[in-house]
Amino acid sequence: MLYGDYLQIDKLLSCQEPVTRMAGNEVHDEHLFIITHQAYELWFKQIIFEIDSVREIMTNRIRDEANLLIVTSRLNRVVLILKLLVDQVTILESMTPLDFMEFRDFLSPASGFQSVQFRLLENKLGVRNDLRTNYGKSNYLKIFEDQEVISIIKQSEDDFSLCDLLQQWLERTPGLEEEDFCFWEKYRGAVSSLLDDKKAEAESQADEAEKALQLSEWKRKQELFESVFDVKKHNALVARGDRRFSHKALQGALMISLYRDEPRFNQPFQILLLLMDIDSLITKWRSNHVEMVLRMIGSSQFGTGGSSGYQYLRSTLSDRYKVFVDLFNLSTFLIPRHAIPPLSTLMKKQLSLRNDGNSSDGHAWSCKTEDEANAAK
Repeated sequence: MLYGDYLQIDKLLSCQEPVTRMAGNEVHDEHLFIITHQAYELWFKQIIFEIDSVREIMTNRIRDEANLLIVTSRLNRVVLILKLLVDQVTILESMTPLDFMEFRDFLSPASGFQSVQFRLLENKLGVRNDLRTNYGKSNYLKIFEDQEVISIIKQSEDDFSLCDLLQQWLERTPGLEEEDFCFWEKYRGAVSSLLDDKKAEAESQADEAEKALQLSEWKRKQELFESVFDVKKHNALVARGDRRFSHKALQGALMISLYRDEPRFNQPFQILLLLMDIDSLITKWRSNHVEMVLRMIGSSQFGTGGSSGYQYLRSTLSDRYKVFVDLFNLSTFLIPRHAIPPLSTLMKKQLSLRNDGNSSDGHAWSCKTEDEANAAK
């Protein structure tokens, strides 16, 4: 097997056909434009390959916690690829707006919005359909004409996303329902004590202005914590799009964050960090793309595919497109180390050991069964 045959180099290098060359007046920078976007699509393919493998592990084999290391490794690979894609935008920026103008009109109605793989990536991660910005006042599927492509994208909407599977896994976090150690009850007690201390400190202030200020801060924090303790308020925020996780999944993520130093929570905490990195890097990539579009075509021109161009792309930078926004917001609900409820002896023992799905102690950390998962969805 020769290098060129194995990688199908001839086929790969024959995929660059500048439209201006076919028109008889080739524009030099169109070649860079094609190469850059083809490279993006290749890396999108690899990211999807990694995300699909992680989803498969979390669906079928998370019962063996040894697989958490594989999940961590593959998510880290996705993070490294995304860092590369963020930097790749600067290569396109070596093309000036005037250079781009030479061949831009030839591209219509083609648009980066028509990248099937990027839509699949969004859906597989868990971007909610109801939170998307409409593309030219239409659903994002309207841009696609191939029924097979539409079917593939719709299937990705129906499948369990990484966000869905993560929630199912977090809901099984050891310690949430243990009779010996009920994390949520103990956490709520710790928060209540901290808030009581803050209120007492505020009321002890001699200066009335300072007292009012501190009482206002205490009231704000009390309402903030109430939004996470009250299931109805939490679900209302989920329905509004301000939160994504189920109430129990949020509890699991918070417990892992607070007890991250326990051996059994080391890998899970790293997974949560990597998922935040993925969200951050995709947002950074979108931001760099938006700035590049502004630089190339300004803020008032329409995109080649008929969108509002810069204005549409800027709308995708909001938290509505962050899949793991709840993980970022966990910091809001962290409490000082000295206030974290101490683990019971039994819970300390459970979190000091790695479990697998074959253990008979009833504390295996696994995803839901297929029936439970379908019911949840």
